[in-house]
Amino acid sequence: MRWLILALLIIPAMEIGVFIWAGGIIGPWWIVFLIMLTGIVGIMIAKKQGAETWNRAQLSMNNGHVPAEEIIDGICIFVGAVFLFTPGFITDTVGFLLVLPGTRNPFKHLIRAFIKNRLNNGTIIYRK
Repeated sequence: MRWLILALLIIPAMEIGVFIWAGGIIGPWWIVFLIMLTGIVGIMIAKKQGAETWNRAQLSMNNGHVPAEEIIDGICIFVGAVFLFTPGFITDTVGFLLVLPGTRNPFKHLIRAFIKNRLNNGTIIYRK
């Protein structure tokens, strides 16, 4: 919980700093344009990736398998879309890393390790 509060204070301050720095280089109207462009393009990519992941999950369930990999992909895409929806270049960078399939793997390993840790500690209970 402490990390969340700290992140909610530090990340916006960093974003404002990047806005001011980049605005001094290319101008404030270009910054507004880039923020809107990255948001629109990012949400379009997230929507496409989400639909593909949903289709893969349905196919996996139809074949009688648990869509574990697709669930983790869905978590990454959802978090990435939230980051892309918030204005800022730092959050957009993290959002694109989470949404694009080629750069999602390191995050998937972290999420998988987090879930396994919670399962082993008894925080999450899984029953068949």
